[in-house]
Amino acid sequence: MTADHQPAPELITELTVTGMNCGNCARHAAEALQAVPLVASANVRLEEGRATVRWQPDAVPNAEQLIAAIVAAGYQAQAADPGQPNSEISAASPLHAWKFNVIFGAALTLPLLLGEWVLGLGHTAGFKWFGFAAATPVLVVCGRGFFRGAWQQLRRRQSNMDTLVALGSSTAYGYSLWGLLAGWPGHLYFMEAAAIITLISTGHWLEALASRRATDSLRALMDLTPRTARRLGPGPLEAEIPVAQLRPGDRILLKPGERVPTDGEVLEGQSAIDESMLTGESRPVEKSPGQPLFGGTTVQDGRLVMRVTATGEATALAQIIAVVERAQNSRANIQKLGDRVSSVFVPIVVVLALLTALWWGLGYSTALATSGILAPWLWHVTFPTSALAAAFIHAAAVLIVACPCAMGLATPAAIMAGTNAAARRGILIRDGIALEKSGRITSVVFDKTGTLTRGRLSVSAIEPADGVAYSPDELGRLAARLATPSNHPLSRALATLGPPPATPPAPGPAAAPPENWRELRGRGIEALLPDVPGGTFRLGSLAWLSELEIPSAGNAFAETWATRGATVLGLAQDQRLLARFALVDELKPHAAAVVRNLRAAGIRLHLITGDQRATAVAIAREAGIDPEDVHAEVRPEDKSRLVAELQRRGERVAFVGDGINDAPALEQADLGIAVSKASDVAREAADIILLNSDIQAIPEALGLAQATLRTIKQNLFWAFFYNAAAIPLAALGFLSPVICALAMGLSDLLVIGNALRLRAWKP
Repeated sequence: MTADHQPAPELITELTVTGMNCGNCARHAAEALQAVPLVASANVRLEEGRATVRWQPDAVPNAEQLIAAIVAAGYQAQAADPGQPNSEISAASPLHAWKFNVIFGAALTLPLLLGEWVLGLGHTAGFKWFGFAAATPVLVVCGRGFFRGAWQQLRRRQSNMDTLVALGSSTAYGYSLWGLLAGWPGHLYFMEAAAIITLISTGHWLEALASRRATDSLRALMDLTPRTARRLGPGPLEAEIPVAQLRPGDRILLKPGERVPTDGEVLEGQSAIDESMLTGESRPVEKSPGQPLFGGTTVQDGRLVMRVTATGEATALAQIIAVVERAQNSRANIQKLGDRVSSVFVPIVVVLALLTALWWGLGYSTALATSGILAPWLWHVTFPTSALAAAFIHAAAVLIVACPCAMGLATPAAIMAGTNAAARRGILIRDGIALEKSGRITSVVFDKTGTLTRGRLSVSAIEPADGVAYSPDELGRLAARLATPSNHPLSRALATLGPPPATPPAPGPAAAPPENWRELRGRGIEALLPDVPGGTFRLGSLAWLSELEIPSAGNAFAETWATRGATVLGLAQDQRLLARFALVDELKPHAAAVVRNLRAAGIRLHLITGDQRATAVAIAREAGIDPEDVHAEVRPEDKSRLVAELQRRGERVAFVGDGINDAPALEQADLGIAVSKASDVAREAADIILLNSDIQAIPEALGLAQATLRTIKQNLFWAFFYNAAAIPLAALGFLSPVICALAMGLSDLLVIGNALRLRAWKP
C-alpha cells in the first residue's frame, strides 16, 4: 500500500469511565455509547475503566455527546488522554477500587467473623457495639459504590445489581442498628451486613481479574508495536523518534530482534520475519525489497530499511485490534433471552423479597413449620428467634442471592474468551452473531481458485490450432498482451508469457497497447491489437468461445488436461480459434485433510468454480469432494444464487472465498469466510477472516465457534439454574445473607471460569 493510497485514519475518541462495578456495567455503558448517532463502534474495558469510540467516516467527533450518553446510563465519564496506552490499568479502573474494598473490608469483617463464629461473643453488649463500629465504615467506605449506583439507577427509574446489594446490606444493617439502639437482647446482623459488602467486592475483584485474563490476547496485540523507531534522515543520519510521529514515506532502520514499528515495505536488505502474531503461523516469512512489512512483526535476522506506508489506525495490526474489540463488544442473538429476563428481573426480586418479609413477619410459625418440614431433606439451619428478625434477614438473603450478574455475563464472557482464542490462532471473528452462526453450519461451499487451490497458476502446455502459422511462443506473447491489464489469477498466469518488465525492448517498433480492451466477468477478455490485422482477439473460457460460435470444444488436448485438473483457455481472432492453453493450479497442501475433518464433523462440502466440469471434478476428486457436489461453469454473479438455492433446501451455508467476485456470495451465505490476501470487498463482506491463507484454519474456526456456543449455553443454563434454586432456598431461610453473598460471587466466577476454558481449547 503506497502512501498516496493510505486509507483515511479512523476517528476515535477515548474516555475514562467511572462508576462501573462489573461486566454488565461495561456492557450497558457500551450500549449507551453505540446508541449515539454516527458512532461506528464502542468498546468499554472494565478492568481499565476506559472506553474507545470509533466514529463513522462522515462524523464530527463529539466527546460531550458521548459523556452525556454515559451519564444518562448511570455512570460518569471524561475525555481521556489519548497518549495513555490502552493496555495499562488506569486510576479509574474498578480493579483498584475492588482491591481496596477487599483489603479494607476484610480487615474489619474478619474480626467480626472470628468473634461470632469462633469466640461466640455475638450476644454480648460490648461485641454488638464493636460490630456497629466495624460494620459502619465498611458500608460507608466499601459500600458507597453500590449505594451511589443504586441511587443513580433510581433517579432514572431503573434498577440493577447495585439496587439489590444496596437493599440487602442496608436491610441487615438497618435492622441491627434499630435493635442496638432499642437494646434488644437478641442476635444482631452487623457482621452479615459487613460480610455482604466485603464478599461481593471480593467476587467483583476476582471477576475483574478474570476478565482481564480473558483479554490477554488482545492486550498482547496492543503491546506488540515498539514505542520508538529509528528514522533515517538525509544521508547516514538517523534519529530515534516516537512511533506516533512517523508519517508515510519515512525510512526506518530495522535490526535483528527488533519489532517493526508500523506498516511499510522493504527498501533494502533481506530478512526472515516472524509474522505469527498476525497469522498464527510459526514459520518465518522471507522478505526482500518490494515486499510488505506489518507493524508488530519481528525481524529475525539481517538488517532492513523500510519505507512507511501506513500509520496509526490504518495499519493491519490496528485493524485486527478493532475487529477483535468489536467482536468482544458485540451481542449474539442468544443473549436476547438473558437480556429480556434481566430487564424485569430486579423488580421481580424486590417483590419476592417483600413477600418473603411479609411471610416471615406475619406468618412466622407457618414459615418456620414449612422450613422445618424441608430441613431433613436439606440441612440443619438455626432460624432467627423473632418474626421481625426473620423477615429482615431472609428478605436480605433473597435480595443478595438473586443478583443477576451471572446471567448478564454468560454470553459476553464466552464471546470475549472465544474471540481472543481465535485471534491468537490468526482467525478474526467479526462479532458474536458470526460466532453463533459458525456453530450451526451444515454445508461449506469452497470457491476453487485461490481458496481450495494455491491460486498460483502456471501455463503447462500450449496447443496451436490446426493451420495456425504462429509458433507457440508467438501465441503466448499474443495472449500475454491481452491478459496483462487484468488482475484475474488466470490472466496473471498468462501475462508471464510476455517479456519481463525489466527486459530491454527488442529492436524495431514496440508492440502497440490493446485497443477497446474489456473484461467480461466469468468469460474472458476481448480487444483489438492494432499491429496485428485480422479483427478482434478473444481470450477466455472454451464455453464462452463456443457461445460465440467459435469451434473450441471437444478436443483431445482440452479433455486430457481437464482430467488432470487443469483449466483450459482458448485464444481466438474473430471466428477462428488460434490456440488452447492449459493452466495448472495445485491443490493447497492441507486441502484434503480439511475436507476430511469437515466431513467427520457432519458437514457437507461443495466446490464452485467457473472452470469446465471435467477440471472441477478432477480437483474435487483430489480434495475428497463428491462429484455430485461440484458446481462448474458458474459465473461470478451466479455464485450467490447457488448459495441461496442450498439455503432453500434447509442448509446453513458457509461460503469460503478470496476474491472481489466472491463478495455477493459471502454476503448471501449464512457465514462468509475470507482467506488471507482477500480483497477489501471480500473482507468487508466476510464474517470470519483467516489471516493465514492455509484453509487448515477452517475446521479450527468452526470447531472453536461451536465450543463457544456450547459455553454460552452452559453459562446461561447455570445462571438460570442458580437463581431458580437459590431464591427459594433463601426465602425459606436455608441460606444466610453471608452465604448468599458468597454464592453470588462464586456464580460470577463460575461463569467466567467456564468461559476461560476456551483459551485452552484444542481441535
